[in-house]
Amino acid sequence: MSAEQRREVFCGRVVAVGVETVALPNGQVAELEIIRHPGGAAAVALDAAGRVCLLRQYRHAAGGWLWELPAGKIDPGEAPFATARRELIEEGGVEAGTWSELGFMHSSPGVLTERIYLYLGRDLRPAAPDHEAHEVIEVHWVPFDQALAWCHDGTITDAKTLVGLLRAAACPNGRALGDE
Repeated sequence: MSAEQRREVFCGRVVAVGVETVALPNGQVAELEIIRHPGGAAAVALDAAGRVCLLRQYRHAAGGWLWELPAGKIDPGEAPFATARRELIEEGGVEAGTWSELGFMHSSPGVLTERIYLYLGRDLRPAAPDHEAHEVIEVHWVPFDQALAWCHDGTITDAKTLVGLLRAAACPNGRALGDE
């Protein structure tokens, strides 16, 4: 549904906030507060020992430390897969030789346009990490079964990480990039 009227309230480095007047499928007209975000990508990186790369990352907005997959914002002109590859190197310190798609997810579709693309990376080799100054990250290699247990017991609360790990478990080989 396209907005009949859009008023920008704030435009920052990452998001733009606006108020949009839209005609809904039921015929009603609503004024909605929408946060526009360029989207992101995340990597489920599995090593030969069956461990997954998880970051223990400090998130001020969440009130502390979270377990997350390596992930980040899609830069202008960048494809989601390129973002996942870049973030795995920058945050996880590895690169994958084999990749599969795990689909995408909406993080909070009631107010946020962000779509996060998920990928499964295997055949890992070391790479030089490059954490940004504002990132407070610890890299951990966790047995995949333990990470799945953390999904179920509430240790992992980050949505992209939950969805990525559960999709990787349900479809361990994913859909190889380049397959039709």
